[in-house]
Amino acid sequence: MNFLFNTFRQTRKNILELVEDMSPEDLNKVPSGFNNNLIWHLGHVLVTQQLLTYGRCGLPFLIRDHWIPLYRKGSKPEAFVPLEEIELIKKGIPMMVDELIEDYYGKRFGKAFQPYETSYGIPLNSIEDAIRFNNIHEALHYGYMMSQRRLL
Repeated sequence: MNFLFNTFRQTRKNILELVEDMSPEDLNKVPSGFNNNLIWHLGHVLVTQQLLTYGRCGLPFLIRDHWIPLYRKGSKPEAFVPLEEIELIKKGIPMMVDELIEDYYGKRFGKAFQPYETSYGIPLNSIEDAIRFNNIHEALHYGYMMSQRRLL
């Protein structure tokens, strides 16, 4: 699990470094050929991680409830995200890593995981599966973000 958590933490660090010097206007800009933007990706990795882990275990989310419909799978940017909201999302990027690790080792997730098959075709049957898959998911979005950043 240490490897999985270190990978999770490093991917989130890479994501934040990629966008750290960008303006709200650039973060909200949808590059040609894409249907989302960099701030959407930031919100999406937060929301997806929460849905795959806390949600599949029936636990309360650690993020703002109104983010879920804005950033879940199948959503797309609908409105300009202001600086204050961007800062909250950015703050959640590393914070949710620490929370997940603490809750995992504190056995908060228990045995109540609801199995789920991802749109990637991977069945998730445990919290450990969800954490493994989340790393794949976030690396995929990090790649998209690197491509989008080059176009801005």
